[in-house]
Amino acid sequence: MIKLGVNSVLFKEFDFATAVRHIALSGYDGVEISAIQGMCEHLDLTRWKEQAAELRSIVQDQGISFLSMEFGSVKDEQRLLSAFEAAAEIGIPIVNIGPGGKTGVEEDVQRSIDQLNRMSEKAASFGVTLCVKAHVGQAIHDTPTTLRAMSEVTSPAFGIDMDPSHIYRANENPEAALPAVISRVKHVHIRDCKGREQGPGPIELQACGRGDINLFAYCKAMADHSYDGPVVLEVIGAKPEHSLAQISIIAAETYGYLNACLKQLNAR
Repeated sequence: MIKLGVNSVLFKEFDFATAVRHIALSGYDGVEISAIQGMCEHLDLTRWKEQAAELRSIVQDQGISFLSMEFGSVKDEQRLLSAFEAAAEIGIPIVNIGPGGKTGVEEDVQRSIDQLNRMSEKAASFGVTLCVKAHVGQAIHDTPTTLRAMSEVTSPAFGIDMDPSHIYRANENPEAALPAVISRVKHVHIRDCKGREQGPGPIELQACGRGDINLFAYCKAMADHSYDGPVVLEVIGAKPEHSLAQISIIAAETYGYLNACLKQLNAR
């Protein structure tokens, strides 16, 4: 069964306990904890050992589970090793990273693939899975570059985090692109967007069902190919002026949309 979750970056202006409580109230099965340096560090990898017991308790008390961790782009491999160690200790099965680099720069594509090879082997030693997603503007940015990474990174601890909004903004239709990569998809970041511009847009329009992506067709493609991993709402751009109610509405609205789609498709 597909599990639904929310990346805690949506609640970046609030503490992790508040985020998890409202994620659970919205109906979700789990949470992706944000460890994105400079944006949202609900998990602070410089002191994760101090946080570990409290983070586990917060999640357990709300009756949900850790689905994943978002690390961000890798500038410091030692920090990523700390993420693997923290994930193994806390019970987080997947660490998601961005590919880094720039679109259209061959050296950056190769550098990203080399890093994925190296770090997925490290992830395996900790018993966790390392996932990367195609990201607008970065080295791996569309289906062809994703397929190249899939062909060159062979570790079973490596997977694809297939985010339909980035594929849509790369001028592809995600529901048509998913089958090509589904064999290695181990995580899905999901959100909607209006248009194919580079940025994800206002947070309200990232709620699933409010934008232009055919997310029902994307859900059908997941179901048709028997995907049963996490599907995690990732909304970027929350600001101090966004109230807890506004943030929670985005989470709850998306849960209702995705849960209804997936139930109709017998995937939940």
